[in-house]
Amino acid sequence: MGRGVRSLAKMKPQSFFFLPWFAILGIALLASAALRAATPPNIVFILVDDMGYGDLGCTGAEDIRTPHIDRIAADGVQLTDFYANAPVCTPTRAGFMTGRWQQRLGIEFAFGYQVEQKVLVNGQWVPEPDFHALGLPLKAKTLANYLKELDYATGAFGKWHLGYKDVYNPVNRGFDEYFGELLGHADYYKHSYYDGTYALRDGLEPVKMEGRYFTDVVNERAANFVAKSAGKPFFLYVPHLAVHAPFQAPDAPETPFVTKQSMLTGSREIYKGMLERVDAGVGMIYAELEKAGIVENTLFVLSSDNGGERWADNRPFFHHKATLWEGGIRVPCLMSWPAVLPKGKKSAQAGITMDLTATFLKAAGGNLPEDRPFDGIDLIPHLTGEKPLVERTFFWRMDRSNRKQKAIRHGKYKYVDDGGTMDLLFDLEADPGERVNLNYRHPELSADLKAKLKAWEAEMDSSDYDMQVR
Repeated sequence: MGRGVRSLAKMKPQSFFFLPWFAILGIALLASAALRAATPPNIVFILVDDMGYGDLGCTGAEDIRTPHIDRIAADGVQLTDFYANAPVCTPTRAGFMTGRWQQRLGIEFAFGYQVEQKVLVNGQWVPEPDFHALGLPLKAKTLANYLKELDYATGAFGKWHLGYKDVYNPVNRGFDEYFGELLGHADYYKHSYYDGTYALRDGLEPVKMEGRYFTDVVNERAANFVAKSAGKPFFLYVPHLAVHAPFQAPDAPETPFVTKQSMLTGSREIYKGMLERVDAGVGMIYAELEKAGIVENTLFVLSSDNGGERWADNRPFFHHKATLWEGGIRVPCLMSWPAVLPKGKKSAQAGITMDLTATFLKAAGGNLPEDRPFDGIDLIPHLTGEKPLVERTFFWRMDRSNRKQKAIRHGKYKYVDDGGTMDLLFDLEADPGERVNLNYRHPELSADLKAKLKAWEAEMDSSDYDMQVR
């Protein structure tokens, strides 16, 4: 037990009546910091795929029931100004796994048939025709690698989307266990990509499980991992395929095999069932945490890899996945750690997916690396009040042949370059829906943000990478 906690324990109860409020707060923060140092928490991270900002009970959904997910918010902190590292799957996951801007690795879009990808061969950039060839570069150290060094048990269950080949498999990137779909999507019952590539793996082994709904099996494996890992610190990463297309309802194994033509058919009702099944899995994890008596010292986080697509509700924000409008990158983030974080709080502290990497590593008692400095920050002190809220600057870019967008958020202002059409400047506090362009009133703000964005691009483009994924 830390010195601050011991001193607190020795104080007589009546002593608190003679302490000013700020002294009591200081003692509480000291005790919280001491607890963090003494008892590394279990870490659970649920990453939903393509979930709309307004699709949870705690973010205003009226037609979708998410009581277990809402519990995370009720027991902890709901970050209202949280962002995905990118508006699509792979780059956000790369940012989370490495704690750094994904552009430092040359990754700016999602692996798959829509990607424009090149590799560096003898100093020349040449197209890579194999759409399943690339993965998170092997030189990149993952969060799982860092946590293994701290003696954490590590498990990943769900959609990987950071490389199809065995060399990129999670069990070769720091995870003790993996079960899931390797590619960007798959039929929820037959587990094949729409081109027929079989995506389901248990570790390195293809496993046949036709007829079982993918989300159900992920929920079971994740809960089982908690049950068998309790007793030592563990990191449980659950990157769900849901609610990404194909839109297939639970408990409907007769659903025809998904083709390229049928990928995007569905309904809000099907989407509702898919997300509620994710919520059921959160409930299963909570049940195992409670059975083991470790809820209090478990850091439990849920977010989405980008904004919602069709059938999703991104209100109050504009647009959707694959754009740099708020609807494409502003995502829910719920964070509970009963032993440390306040309960039932909303925080306007701006955050981004790669902040979770630093947050988890620091919570586990690790030090942030010096050889590969993280671009994210540890959010916990800013959520407990140990440190004040801090102004942040975030950058995004898509530089594809058919879509070119750039954006920067600095404080409350956001600048958007939508294909070079015009300069767009928004005050996100007053105008979260990005409807009122302030550029002509405040051209100096636009100029400053454009300069910051240009400097960030120059830094990213000078990084040492050997592939371009756009």
